[in-house]
Amino acid sequence: MEAGVACKLKYPTWIESERFGRKPTASLLFGRIPQQGLAVSAHFPLQTSSNRQRSVTFELPCSSYNKFSASTVETGSVHAPYDESLMLKNKSLEVEPYLNGHSIYLVGLMGSGKTTVGKILSHVLTYSFYDSDALIEQEVNGMSVAEIFKHHGESFFRKKETEILQMLSSKKQLVVSTGGGAVVRDENWDYMQKKGIVVWLDVPLEALARRIAAVGTHSRPLLHYEHGDPYTKALKRLSYLLEQRGKNYAKANARVSLEEIAGKLGYEDVSDLTPTEIAIEALEQIEVYLKEEGGMAIAGV
Repeated sequence: MEAGVACKLKYPTWIESERFGRKPTASLLFGRIPQQGLAVSAHFPLQTSSNRQRSVTFELPCSSYNKFSASTVETGSVHAPYDESLMLKNKSLEVEPYLNGHSIYLVGLMGSGKTTVGKILSHVLTYSFYDSDALIEQEVNGMSVAEIFKHHGESFFRKKETEILQMLSSKKQLVVSTGGGAVVRDENWDYMQKKGIVVWLDVPLEALARRIAAVGTHSRPLLHYEHGDPYTKALKRLSYLLEQRGKNYAKANARVSLEEIAGKLGYEDVSDLTPTEIAIEALEQIEVYLKEEGGMAIAGV
């Protein structure tokens, strides 16, 4: 039985033969699960462009193992879990010498996950985390962003946003989640890039609209201009905002495309990505930038 299963354990689609610099080695551990099947744990050391390694676990029913098609694995219908936290920590250790204490500013449209990913990055890098919107709310007696827009207007909010970024620019070892419109003002770029690296979280509009519709649009003042159901309102406004701000986001030092991450990891939908996987990619893109001549000069490496 073990030999039969071993013959059918082909590399899934995310393990491409050309990624190996030499003949790969692998370890397999077999064990029976009572009344369920044969558990097969396989570890394949990969040498990829991102230096990622995964531990792959398959569980096959004993009664049907010999009917299990290799193509099922090869087409990616069997999803393999791996140790995200370990990969994240390893990547942070690789990036830290290049990062040299410089701050990270996350930019992107509303709902792109800047706060969630930012907290993960700050934790693994032992940086301090700040949400610029939250700091603005504190400055205005605890009023929410939606209330600030309603009572004081967007121009007031943008001025406060610039003041917050100016204050943060004097510090190092920060991860800052910025508001979606922080990229519009040129002076904000001066502050963010003074001692920092700007990372754009690029999420497909449809995925953003679904996220926002799921939690409600009441806290998103820029969505109040649209009519229709929550998803339609979000998609219309996001499309308009991306058209207006796209060139600004593209000025970021590093871009994290969720579509590209999903493609590399074999996911059909970007919604299947975990925040940790996005954080790992962010560190990889930061590393790529810092290893380039211009990025190294900015970071003082």
